[in-house]
Amino acid sequence: MSLTEDLTRLFEDAFTALNLPAEYAAVRVSDRSEMAQFQCNGAMPAAKISGKPPRDIAAEVVARLKDHPAFKSLEIAGPGFINIHVTDAFLSEHVQDVHLPHLAEHNETIVLDYGGPNIAKSMHVGHLRTGIIGDTLRRILKAAGFNALGDIHMGDWGTHMGILMMDYIRTGEEHVVMDCDLDDPVAVQALFDDMYIRYPKASGAAKEDESLMADARTATLNLQNGEEPFRSMWQKIRDVSVRAMERNYGDLNVWFDIWKGEADAHPYIAPMAEKLKEQGFLVQDDGAWVIPVEKNDDKKKVPPLILYKRDGAVMYGSTDMATIVERVQDFNPARMIYIVDQRQSLHFEQVFRAVRLSGIVRDEVELTFAGVGTMNGTDGKPFKTRAGGVMRLADMIEMARAKALERLNEASLALEMSDSERLDVASKVGIAALKFADLQNQRHADYIFDLERMTQFEGKTGPYLLYQAVRIKSLLRKAGMHDIEHCSFGSLLLQISETERRLALFLTHFPDVFKLAVKNYTPHVLCDYAFSLAQEFSSFYGNCHILSEEDEGIKQSRLFLCAQTLFVLTQTLDLLGIETPERM
Repeated sequence: MSLTEDLTRLFEDAFTALNLPAEYAAVRVSDRSEMAQFQCNGAMPAAKISGKPPRDIAAEVVARLKDHPAFKSLEIAGPGFINIHVTDAFLSEHVQDVHLPHLAEHNETIVLDYGGPNIAKSMHVGHLRTGIIGDTLRRILKAAGFNALGDIHMGDWGTHMGILMMDYIRTGEEHVVMDCDLDDPVAVQALFDDMYIRYPKASGAAKEDESLMADARTATLNLQNGEEPFRSMWQKIRDVSVRAMERNYGDLNVWFDIWKGEADAHPYIAPMAEKLKEQGFLVQDDGAWVIPVEKNDDKKKVPPLILYKRDGAVMYGSTDMATIVERVQDFNPARMIYIVDQRQSLHFEQVFRAVRLSGIVRDEVELTFAGVGTMNGTDGKPFKTRAGGVMRLADMIEMARAKALERLNEASLALEMSDSERLDVASKVGIAALKFADLQNQRHADYIFDLERMTQFEGKTGPYLLYQAVRIKSLLRKAGMHDIEHCSFGSLLLQISETERRLALFLTHFPDVFKLAVKNYTPHVLCDYAFSLAQEFSSFYGNCHILSEEDEGIKQSRLFLCAQTLFVLTQTLDLLGIETPERM
């Protein structure tokens, strides 16, 4: 149990003994730390059931608990709030056992759909948020004990493929694709660069010329029917594109368990459609085949989900439904979570309704649309390059690394390191800046991308947290602990100063914060906690002698607090996908 859970259990026993509902006995961290460490507000709702004044109920609860060794003091405030201070002995017991709670039951499988880049196109800054947030949720759920699987779900089956392939065929340059040696990194990069330059031009031309667009649609349909040379060209383009995705996501420390795309779901579409027709869920509408999903109580119009267009081509809804069929068959997940652009909410509402209505997904399976907001520039508009275009993700990563190296130089950090080690530290600092700046915002909210601010070593930034973690590592090494991951300094003293007590109490909040992040799919609460923990440690570090402390017992107790802070801080950063350097 966490400390708050242990206190809640004690209060539940007291409430139950007084014939009051145990659910009112919840103990939480006090809103006013100057008044109390924790509080229980259950006397107010309990009064409505018992008919007694809430202060009388609070007095009865306190009378049952006041002699328990966990409590230093229990005071009644206001209409019946119970303010709680715990003993240092009780606090010491809990701060020694701070760990991530196991929350999964029966090895539940959770599939997370995030990333979603299109093949044949260079990844851009629009792919940053879904990848970072999705991978963090995967890490959080896996740490909680779930079988959490990240699926990149590539866009590899749409009209953009037809546009690109027809441009190669029309110019007689399909050999540029087909002759690419996948074992030659130079050839792979050359083809990717060619696609990066070629696709925007081909797409622009197709939008201007309907005959080109018609040819692209035909090529897309031919691809989806498995015809040559489209299938072989597509496979080569896909393989090259995946190499680039692996490199970009690897640089961000973002990972996937499943590397599938819309094409992998295609074989499931036809049998799914036939079954939907038999069930009466799939109907014709103006030549297209659709699934009506509107409900009688809808307050706004929800259009039908299109499965086949009039020309027989499939749509995003087709592949998204078929992907769910495939996931149910392959993984039997208890949950499917979609970390995608907030603006796709209507589309996923249609898809979720369609798979529920048709019985593809059982009622007890959770389907969650975890929408994310956009990353905007300092002008408040979607982030663009200075030239007004969309920045490539690789360019943004490199820009963050360069700025991080500049910050290290400004702060005179890592000067004694070799060039390779300094570049490695700069890379970790730059990626920490990018990821923390994104993750500290509520998932669905837009945020401002400001590289100058997010790479600072002061304030609520990733570099600040890395600096604090590295400072603790340095301190522990000076104390003689070179195997920092397994260091031990005994335990917390039973009589400590208020500064030490505040830090110890804050460390015990970690399991509760983690549970909140798991429950609501909200990485930002971990960011808030990590920053506040770093601030608490900074206050402790500035007010308490540690290595210079002459009393060996006090010194070991304070080193224990340092070690526990490092453990919790690095665990939190690891959940956020942020790597901590050994030194700076």
